[in-house]
Amino acid sequence: MANTGALAGLKILELGQLIAGPFAAKTLADFGAEVIKIEAPGEGDPLRKWRLLKDGTSVWWQVQSRNKRSVALDLNQTEAQDIVRKLAAECDVVIENFRPGAMEGWGLGPEDLQKLKPDLIMLRISGFGQTGPYRDRPGFGVVAEAMSGLRHLTAEPGHVPVRVGVSIGDTLAALHGVVGILVALQHRAKTGEGQVIDVALYEAVFNCMESLLPEYSAFGAVRAPAGSALPGIAPSNAYRCSDGGYALIAGNGDSIFKRLMQAIGRADLGADPALAGNAGRVARVSEIDAAIGLWTAQLTVPEVLAQLEAAAVPAGRIYTVADIAVDPHYQARGMIEPVVMDDGSTLTLPGIVPKLSKTPGSHRRNAPRLGQDTDAVLAEMGLTAEQIKALRVRGIIGG
Repeated sequence: MANTGALAGLKILELGQLIAGPFAAKTLADFGAEVIKIEAPGEGDPLRKWRLLKDGTSVWWQVQSRNKRSVALDLNQTEAQDIVRKLAAECDVVIENFRPGAMEGWGLGPEDLQKLKPDLIMLRISGFGQTGPYRDRPGFGVVAEAMSGLRHLTAEPGHVPVRVGVSIGDTLAALHGVVGILVALQHRAKTGEGQVIDVALYEAVFNCMESLLPEYSAFGAVRAPAGSALPGIAPSNAYRCSDGGYALIAGNGDSIFKRLMQAIGRADLGADPALAGNAGRVARVSEIDAAIGLWTAQLTVPEVLAQLEAAAVPAGRIYTVADIAVDPHYQARGMIEPVVMDDGSTLTLPGIVPKLSKTPGSHRRNAPRLGQDTDAVLAEMGLTAEQIKALRVRGIIGG
C-alpha cells in the first residue's frame, strides 16, 4: 500500500521492547512514519511470545508491530552499537524504553547520538524517569498504575484493589511520548534543535488522575474506591437489570437528570429543586441510585437501553470482545479491520485512531518476522553482501 500518511518521510529508530516504546512507535508508523525496530537475535522482542500464539507468534505482535521493519542486532557487541549509531544519524527520532543508564552503557545515550546528529529527537520511556531517587528501580506499568493512585481507586469499597484489565500505564506513557515527539518536531522545525523527551510511566498515569491532588491539597480529601460509581458526580453508575446484566447510566447533567427521572417514572425527583444541581444530587445519591435500580431491575438490559435512548439519556452496556467484533458501529467506523497475513490467513485487528479527514492512518505492512529487514536496511546503509554475511557469521546480526 502506498504511504500517504502525514508522517511519511519521518524516520524513527525503535529500541526497547514489549509495550510502551513500541506502542509509541506503532502509533507514529500508523500515520506514515518509517520505523526501524531493533531486536535481539534469537528470540527478539518478548512480546512475540506473549499471550495467545498463532503459528508460534503472538497475535498481539501483529497489532504492536504493523508498519515496522525488523533488524536483528546484538546490542552488547561493539559493531552492533556502531550500526545503531549510523542508523540514528540517519533518523529523526530515536525511541527507547530501557532502564535508565542502559543506553549510556552501550555508548548510545543522548549525548553520544546528538553528537552525530544535533537535531535528533530522543524519546526515553522508563518506570520512574531519568532523574530522581527512584530512577534506577525497575518499573513496569502495573507498578506505575499503583504509584499514581489509580490502583487505589479500582475496587469496590472494602475490597482488594484490582488491576485494570490491560496495560494502561504503558499505553498512557506511549501516548504521552507521541505528544512529546510531535511537540519536539514542531520546535525543531522552528529552531533546528533536537531534544530529549523524558516520560515516566507513573507520571503519565498520574497526569490522568483528574482532581485527585488538588482535592487533597485544598480539603485533605483522600479519594476512596467507589466501585462502578463516579464519586462526586450523580447519578452515574452500573445498575443491575432483570436479565442479570448491567446498564451503565450517566444521568449527571442537570437536564439529563430530569429526562432520566421522567423515563423511570420518578418525575417527582426530577422536579425536586434540591436535586436540580449536582451538589444536591450527590448529597442524596443513595436515594437516586435506589430509584434507578428499582426501575432497571424490572427490565432487561436491551429494554433499559431502548427506553433511555428514546429519552436522550446516555447509557450503555458492558461489552465483551465478542460484542465488539459484531457491533455495527465499530464496523462502520473501520475499527474492526480484517488483514491478510503473510501466510494467506485473515486476522482481525483494531482499526487506526484518531480519524483524520485528509491524512488518515493505514495498515501498509504486516508486522515483520524477526530480522526480516536486516539485510535490506544494512544494504541501504552501504554495506555489501559480503560485509553483511561476515556480520552474521560473527553473531553481530541475526535474521
